[in-house]
Amino acid sequence: MDLRQLSPTLAVSGQIQPEDVSALAAAGFRVLVNNRPDEEIDPSIDHEAMGKAADLAGMAYHYLPFHPGQVTPQLITDFTEATAGRGPTIAYCRSGHRCTVLWALSQAGKRPEAEILETATAAGYDLSAVQPLIASLASRKR
Repeated sequence: MDLRQLSPTLAVSGQIQPEDVSALAAAGFRVLVNNRPDEEIDPSIDHEAMGKAADLAGMAYHYLPFHPGQVTPQLITDFTEATAGRGPTIAYCRSGHRCTVLWALSQAGKRPEAEILETATAAGYDLSAVQPLIASLASRKR
C-alpha cells in the first residue's frame, strides 16, 4: 500500500486488497472509503468484498464510486460526511487521485486554495485541472 497523508485524519491510497484492511485497522484507521467503481475491477475487490473486509476489521465503510469526470455535489457531500470526525480515515481508488480530488473539493472554502493545491502536490497529485472548480466552490461558500 502506498498511503499518502492529506490531513491528520485522512490518508489516500491506490487500490487495496481485502487482506490489507485488517492491517489498516491495526494501524489505527477507523473508516474505509471506497471511491473505486465496481465496473473498473473484478469481483474479488468489489464494494461487497471490501465492505465485508471492513466489517470484519471493525471499520466503518462507505462505498462512494467516483466515475472519472463525473463529480457531483452529492458525491462531494457524501465524501465530506464519510470523512468527518469518526477517526482516522483511509480513502482509495485506482491511484488515490480521485480521492484527493474529492478531499480538495470538500475543503474548498474551508482552507485557502493554495494550501489545498500544495497539499495535493506534496502527496503526488496534480489538481491543476480541478483548480477552477475548487475556486468556484470556495466562492459559493463565502
